[in-house]
Amino acid sequence: MATQKMLKFVTIGREMPEKRDAAVRSEDFHEIYREFAAAKATEQASRCSQCGVPYCQSHCPLHNNIPDWLRLTAEGRTQEAYLRSQETNTFPEICGRICPQDRLCEGNCVIEQSGHGTVTIGAIEKYITDTAWEEGWVQPIVPAVERPESIGIIGAGPGGLAAADRLRRMGYQVTVYDRHDRAGGLMIYGIPGFKLEKPVVERRNKLLADAGVEFVLNANVGEDISFDAIRGKHDAVLIATGVYKTRDLDIDNADAKGVVAALDYLTASNRVDLGDEIPDYEDGELNANGKRVVVIGGGDTAMDCVRTAIRQGAQSVKCLYRRDRANMPGSQREVQNAEEEGVEFVWLSAPGAFSGHVTGEAMEAQESDVDEVGDVPTISAVRVQKMRLGAPDVTGRQSPELIEGADYDEPADLVIKALGFEPEELPKLWGVDGLEVTRWGTIKADFQTHQTSLPGVFAVGDIVRGASLVVWAIRDGREAAESIAGFLSGAARVAAE
Repeated sequence: MATQKMLKFVTIGREMPEKRDAAVRSEDFHEIYREFAAAKATEQASRCSQCGVPYCQSHCPLHNNIPDWLRLTAEGRTQEAYLRSQETNTFPEICGRICPQDRLCEGNCVIEQSGHGTVTIGAIEKYITDTAWEEGWVQPIVPAVERPESIGIIGAGPGGLAAADRLRRMGYQVTVYDRHDRAGGLMIYGIPGFKLEKPVVERRNKLLADAGVEFVLNANVGEDISFDAIRGKHDAVLIATGVYKTRDLDIDNADAKGVVAALDYLTASNRVDLGDEIPDYEDGELNANGKRVVVIGGGDTAMDCVRTAIRQGAQSVKCLYRRDRANMPGSQREVQNAEEEGVEFVWLSAPGAFSGHVTGEAMEAQESDVDEVGDVPTISAVRVQKMRLGAPDVTGRQSPELIEGADYDEPADLVIKALGFEPEELPKLWGVDGLEVTRWGTIKADFQTHQTSLPGVFAVGDIVRGASLVVWAIRDGREAAESIAGFLSGAARVAAE
């Protein structure tokens, strides 16, 4: 009987949830996709072919049981679908919103390969979990038994919170330390509200706090509290700091006033959205209102920046990317959304230099021999170098090559660098001896156990992988929780002997 409700991809076309009109949604920071109604979610879930080898599941970093919860949704068994989805995913409603499904589960759907259009997996995952919250099916964590051992987790992003959730369910005492004043990491401060509204993250944080997870916020390790103090206080430590250091450009006037880092820009915007007062936003430094904006980069962070600038009332927004559309790392769905909202993409283009003018303030400072301001110009244009794609590099992607003599100047009042992120030098910042790092500066950790070179210290997420996806951090956090439990039970056994 169950299969009669499935395999309807031949007669039912693929539909995404309705998108709010671009002219309307570009005026606010609310999510752009409307919720599936129950009937529509059931209908779209019924398109699943229930194939014997589900590539959607194998290409999901969490190996979510996607065919199972699609079938349950199609049968109207939404609560069972939710229970199935959360067996493997700590934050299914977040992944349903921000995962690049077109590169993961949906991009590998069998019926997509056969030309029928993929199942809308992400939208159904979001529907299932949002319904679970509305219906009260998401229950607080109540450990079957309380354990005495404690774990200190440094970093309240997706990796750290996923580990905290799993460890608390096992009954361990968990303390999460974070440098910011709210938990959530990039889910709160990096990802804009039009992709992930902040109450969605905050209710998860509250669920963990209600379960007994202790949050120590505004705690910058190495300044407010030492790593050794955290290690001395807990039986095991998990490092889940992420990577926050912005890659820079080696070009003329790289530090011109009006050239800002993507994360600084996005954090300011998200804080304003959360109701905080941000002086750098109020004085215009991190505000695109009325400005000609140029964003440099082609990843998901660049997409977040261009779409944020539109919502702040930019005069124009252009995105420079050195390869073409087919070779960009960001989600194609996000590019389409950005284009609908008025962003112009300038493909096969890279910045060659920033040019600007010295302000009256700076000139006065020079005349009075004040060095603080110096001769740093205020940005007025980006010298754009045109590129072409040449021979493939070691990864197989075609390398951009400069086209001589094709440069031109693009007027700009605000330039946002979205060039990716690098790890901070944690051993040096924290004064830690023996914490091994790779040649890229990421922490060296076992890929299965997530154990670092220090006994009882584990590491997960971007600080190990380099800048990556939220879903990979969740996977790492869940795996590390199991490894930490194994380590602690082994330590307890040794102590008993």
